[in-house]
Amino acid sequence: MAPPAPITALQGVSVTFGGRPLFETIDLSIGRGDKACLVGRNGSGKSTLMKVLAGMIQPDGGTVFTQPGARIAYLPQEPDFTGCATVHDYVAAGLPADERDETHRVDAVLDRLQVPGHLDPNTLSGGEARRTALARTLVGAPDVMLLDEPTNHLDLPTIEWLEEELLAYRGGLLLISHDRSFLNRLAKRTLWLDRGTVRATDRGFAEFETWQAEVFESEEIAAQKLDRKIEGEMKWLREGISARRTRNMGRVRALLQLRTDRAERIKGGQQAKLAVAEAERGGRLVIEAERISKGFDTADGRKTIVNDFSTRILRGDRVGLIGPNGAGKTTLLKMLTGQMEPDEGTVRLGTNMETAYFDQRRDGLDPEDTIRKVLCPFGGDSVMVNGQPRHVAGYMRDFLFDTRQLDSPVKALSGGERNRLLLARLFARPSNMMILDEPTNDLDMDTLDLLEDVLGDYQGTLLLVSHDRDFLDRLVTSTIAVEGDGVIAEYPGGYSDYLVQRPPPKEKAAAPAKAKPAAAPAAAKPKGKLSYKDQRELDDLPARMDKLTAEVAKLEAALADPDLFARDAAKFQKTSDQLQAKQNELAAAEERWLELEALREELEGGRG
Repeated sequence: MAPPAPITALQGVSVTFGGRPLFETIDLSIGRGDKACLVGRNGSGKSTLMKVLAGMIQPDGGTVFTQPGARIAYLPQEPDFTGCATVHDYVAAGLPADERDETHRVDAVLDRLQVPGHLDPNTLSGGEARRTALARTLVGAPDVMLLDEPTNHLDLPTIEWLEEELLAYRGGLLLISHDRSFLNRLAKRTLWLDRGTVRATDRGFAEFETWQAEVFESEEIAAQKLDRKIEGEMKWLREGISARRTRNMGRVRALLQLRTDRAERIKGGQQAKLAVAEAERGGRLVIEAERISKGFDTADGRKTIVNDFSTRILRGDRVGLIGPNGAGKTTLLKMLTGQMEPDEGTVRLGTNMETAYFDQRRDGLDPEDTIRKVLCPFGGDSVMVNGQPRHVAGYMRDFLFDTRQLDSPVKALSGGERNRLLLARLFARPSNMMILDEPTNDLDMDTLDLLEDVLGDYQGTLLLVSHDRDFLDRLVTSTIAVEGDGVIAEYPGGYSDYLVQRPPPKEKAAAPAKAKPAAAPAAAKPKGKLSYKDQRELDDLPARMDKLTAEVAKLEAALADPDLFARDAAKFQKTSDQLQAKQNELAAAEERWLELEALREELEGGRG
C-alpha cells in the first residue's frame, strides 16, 4: 500500500544551536491516517523537530511543507496561558479564525475533559493545565496533531479516554511520549531521532527495541572496520541504550515470587494477618493499617476519601497506588506513612525506618557544582551505596554518564542528565523505604529505564504513585486502587492484573465495551496443569539460563580487553560472533520461560 500523501513534511531540514548542529538534512512526512511516534535520547532534539513541523522554529536549512489550508495543532509540554483570562478563552483560541463564534465546541470538549471554563488558567494544577492544553489541541478538528508528552500529569482514566479519542482520529498524528503502554497501543510507525538524523520504520513502537538492536548490530559490525576509538564509542551507545532494556530474568523471577507471596497475604484475610502481627513487628512489618477511614467537610456536605480500608505492608513489598486525580491517593499515602491521622482505625509503623522521598518537584541542584561534588559532597572519590563503598566513576556509569563528565558542572547537563544525577544522589542515601510520587513525569525513556532498573534491585519497601501502566506492571507486587467516594481495594500484581481482578462497574447498564473484557477472565479459567514435557522444560530452563548468563558474562569480559582487537582481529570477531549467538540463545530461553510460566499460572489459577 502506498503511503498517504503528506499533509506536512520536512525536506533536508537542519537546525543548529550555538554553532553545533542539532540535526542535519532531516526528511520526514506526516499524512492523513498516520499514527507515528518520535523517539530518541533526551537532548537529541525531538521537541525542537516537532516545533519546526509546527512552524514555531525556522530551520537553518531545508524546506517545511504544509498543504494549503491544512490545520496543524501542536501540544507543548508546558502550555503558555499569557493573555488568557479564563480556561474557556485559552481553549477558544484553538478554533480556526472563521469559527471563533462556535463556542459550543469549546464547552463540549471542556466538559469531556472535566475542566471548568471559568477558571483562571494560571491557577491550574499540573493535571488541569494538561487537560486544558489538550482541549485547545482537539477543539479545532485539526488535520495533523503534534503531541509532545501528552500523558504527563494525567490520571489513568484520562489517559485511557485520550487513547480512545486518538485511535478514532482520522488525521495525521505524531507523538513524543515516555509512556510505553500509550505508544504500544497508538503508534503504527516509528521515527527515531538518533545522532542528528531520523531513521524510520513502518513497525509500531512495540517492535522498536528489536529494530533498535538490529541497527546497533549492523553499525557495530561496520565500526569494527574502523579504529578502536570509534568501536569503543559504538559500544558505549549500545550499552547505554539497548542493553538496559534486556530483561534480567533473575529480577523477573523474583518479582513473580514476591507477587505470589503478596497474593497469599492479601487473600489470607484479617484473622491470619493478626496471627502473625506480633512476630513481624520486630523488623518485617513496615505499615499496618486497620480499618482506617477519612473524610472532609465541604460546602456540599461530608466527602468520604477513605472508607474502612486495611492493609499490611512488609519489608520488600512494592505497592502501587492508582486512581483518578482527586480520588484520595495523596490522603491515603499520608495516612499510611504517619503524616496524617485517620478519623477511624489505626496505623502502625515499623521500627528503624529510613525513608527516601522522590516527587514531581524533585530537590534542586546547585548549577555550579560538579557531578563529583554532588555525589561526594564531603570530598573523596567514594560513594556509599547499600552500605558498600563505590568509586564515584563506576557509580556514575551505572546512571549512564560518561566518566569524562565527572568534573562537568551541573549547568552543562541536559534535563535528562540532571534527572539521572538526582536519581544517583537519591539512591546513594541510606533508606529502607522509598516513596515515589509520580516519578515518571518528565523523564525521558533512558532515565525511565534506569529508574526501573535501580528500583528492580532495591531491597527496601516501595510505595509508588504512578499513572504509567507499563512501569507499574514491571515493578509492583500489589496495586491499591483508589476508586473515589471512599472505595479502596488492594489487588495482587500490577496494573494489568488489577484490570482482570477488579469487579465490574455497578449500576451502569451501558458500560463501555472496553470494561467488559476486564471482568471476563475471572469467569472461567482453564483447569489443569502443564503437560509432562512442558513442565520438564520449565524445570530445566532456570539452570540453562544461568549457564548461558555465565557464558555471556565470560565472553563480554573477553571483549572488554581494550587491546584484543589490535592484537588479534580474528579472535575479536570470533568472540563477538559467539557473544551474539549466546545472547540470542539466552533471549530465546527467557522468552520461553516467561511463556511457560504464564501458562502454568493460568492453568493452575483455575483449579480448586
